[in-house]
Amino acid sequence: MIARFLLLASAASASIITPSAFAQDATPQPAADELQSANTRGDVIVVTARRRQETAQEVPLAISVVKGDSIEATGNFNIVKLQQLAPTLQVYTTNPRNTSVNIRGLGVPFGLTSDGFEQGVGIYVDDVYNSRVAAATFDFLDVSQVEVLRGPQGTLYGKNTTAGAINITTNQPTFDFEGRAELTVGNLNYKQAKAAISGPLSETIAARIAVAATTRRGTLYNVTSERWINEQDNLGIRGQLLFKPSEDFSITLSGDYSKQDPECCGTTFVRVGKTQRPLNRQYDALAAAQGYVVPSRNPYDRLTDLDSNLNAGNKIGGVSAKIKWDVGPGTLTSVTAWRFWDWKPENDRDFTGLSIVSRSQNPSQQDQYSQEFRYNYESKDVDFVFGLFGFKQRIDTQGTEQQGDDAAQWSLAPSTDPTNPANIPATLSGLTASNTQYLKADSAALFGQLSWKVTDALTIQPGLRLNYDKKSGFYQRVVTNAQGQAISCTTVAEPGTIKGTTQQCGVYQPQISSPSDSAWNFTYDFNVNYKVARDVLAYATYAKSFKTLGINQNGLPLNADNTVNYDASTVKPESVNHYELGLKTQFWDRRATFNLTAFRTEIKNFQATVNGGQFGTVRGYLANAEKVRSQGIEADFKVVVSDRFTAYANGAYTDAKYKKFTNAPCPPELSGGTLQASGATPDYSQPGVPGALSPRQCDISGQDLPGVSKWAFSYGAEYNVPVTLLAKEGQVYLGVDGNYRSHWNSNASPSIYTEVKGYALTNVRAGFRGEGFDVFGWVRNAFDVNYIENLQVAPGNTGLIAGQVGDPQTWGGTIKFSF
Repeated sequence: MIARFLLLASAASASIITPSAFAQDATPQPAADELQSANTRGDVIVVTARRRQETAQEVPLAISVVKGDSIEATGNFNIVKLQQLAPTLQVYTTNPRNTSVNIRGLGVPFGLTSDGFEQGVGIYVDDVYNSRVAAATFDFLDVSQVEVLRGPQGTLYGKNTTAGAINITTNQPTFDFEGRAELTVGNLNYKQAKAAISGPLSETIAARIAVAATTRRGTLYNVTSERWINEQDNLGIRGQLLFKPSEDFSITLSGDYSKQDPECCGTTFVRVGKTQRPLNRQYDALAAAQGYVVPSRNPYDRLTDLDSNLNAGNKIGGVSAKIKWDVGPGTLTSVTAWRFWDWKPENDRDFTGLSIVSRSQNPSQQDQYSQEFRYNYESKDVDFVFGLFGFKQRIDTQGTEQQGDDAAQWSLAPSTDPTNPANIPATLSGLTASNTQYLKADSAALFGQLSWKVTDALTIQPGLRLNYDKKSGFYQRVVTNAQGQAISCTTVAEPGTIKGTTQQCGVYQPQISSPSDSAWNFTYDFNVNYKVARDVLAYATYAKSFKTLGINQNGLPLNADNTVNYDASTVKPESVNHYELGLKTQFWDRRATFNLTAFRTEIKNFQATVNGGQFGTVRGYLANAEKVRSQGIEADFKVVVSDRFTAYANGAYTDAKYKKFTNAPCPPELSGGTLQASGATPDYSQPGVPGALSPRQCDISGQDLPGVSKWAFSYGAEYNVPVTLLAKEGQVYLGVDGNYRSHWNSNASPSIYTEVKGYALTNVRAGFRGEGFDVFGWVRNAFDVNYIENLQVAPGNTGLIAGQVGDPQTWGGTIKFSF
């Protein structure tokens, strides 16, 4: 029972500071004596998820919770920003589609996204699973709290996940009339407005509606279009209707719609690294040959000259019906949902102001349907949850990539002969690859977990899951020349096509594939927890989990003889073994909370996104790494010194490695030379030496997983003083929060050129709040730290590294009212 179980644990491992004592809180309230003691001691979050009141510290799970008012106060208005508060959460995005959400370094393969694999981190909103990571880039809309659950899930979830889950709970309709409004303005022409209103329509029906809109000028200036790009332009609306004829029965109908329409997502020049290509085919020589100079080689000048259209049009929404019925000693819950996603991108995939790739876009449309039934039973000694889950999805994609006027001179071997194809723009200009693809995915599961209270102190919790998945896909690439004629790259032109030139077929080759596969999976977990003392809980967990099979939906790589590698059509399921030890404690009359977790996760047949460095065959595809391991320690501390001062500090050490990956694509410093002959041993002991023999694949066993910082910390504190201002009683307060992440690598095969330096960010806020209002000013990235959010290797093995720089210092003010 995802929402229930996560809510149950909402104060576990990393409870984030709630900055306002006057903020609305949808968490079920404790009994009167518990509430009174909570006001003078530490936060005691009491939940009724198992139809009795209990504190979340008693639940044996590693979880971080961020309250809605903390999200608003710290400016973390979507999951991408939320990682600044949750050290074990990693979120990287080059655009909404290509977004990686990982926990402890595991979850989504780092790199270009393929529709053919599952998420390892599930994203849920009010019990509804969102299958696309794109949902992570939207604004939080009327959120009560966000829980980040770490480790494999499946015996209490509708959709199995191997790395964890992010559960978003929104504020629900109320039978008391209430409302709230919030307005924020800041530099970079930042504007954000939020509003929500809730109340009764009758004695048994209540409704709630919420809206949010965010706009901000871009942070990267495009000298070609003379516009700021990578802007924010978000709009969202959510409506809910609650029918509650009795205390034992309720129906909640929900609908939401969100859209983004920014000029996004562009990159800037970061650096050039030497590859094994001949020097005259590496970036600096190619740029000089065309007289091309980037506007700046310092990425923090925030200049680019991209010449292709940019767009990140993104629409997502859906409807759901949730029915809850208390039946005897348990509760029956049904969640029915339909969701859609409409993605309309335009990109500049050569990362330069030259017209090499003049068009690159893969618009897609998704429909998903899900149905979940759960029954939760409780007794004195035994509790259990039993569930059924069904999921159906279809994604259609129509892709276009086109070569521009500068493609021939950039991509073909340079020559001083004016009649050479490399010096004739028409050789490649207008060459177009049109891709049509679809994915059909069906999933069904039976899951459950039993909780047996052996004694008052000892509890044993076994769980089981039986899962079935079926996937079928279709991919077709049709290649046409500038005149719109379809070309063929076979020895004899196929009917209806003309024979493509060697140069054309070296860039784009027609391709068709129809991968299909299915799999059954049986998994389980086992948890033992023991209450050492009233406020000390120790637990141990073992989980045998999986990520279901994948299929390659972005086209297939080529073999050494340039034939299509159909063996890469499907990707094996991941097999996961997870071990975890945890200790939860409270002390100093429960004013302080300290939780410690140690974990180790081993994955066989890890599904990785790999990159062949080619323009036309395929930029990224799925493959299996033989073995991956992530292990580490997490510590979370929170203290309520008094009503005047609170503080928290969370930290994580994560050691995530490819234990064995012998057929990985080579990093750029080992790519681009003459392919090794059969039996030849390439010498790449000195990376970047041009002209050397180049392996098609490299053994990267023992290297770190991409996107993972070994060390990550977050902290925060707030001090307040009661005052009376303008005849209003309230508090003047000062708050600070910050985070640090050590260095990490931004390429699937770690490269010396894609190393991202560690950085620390600090945010401050100060304001005055009272009953029903809050007015404060804020500064984010207060010390104007320069940092990189993501690095990308340009296709073609030229050595160009482009990237997206993090936000500069921003500042502004917020006004909030509630009634």
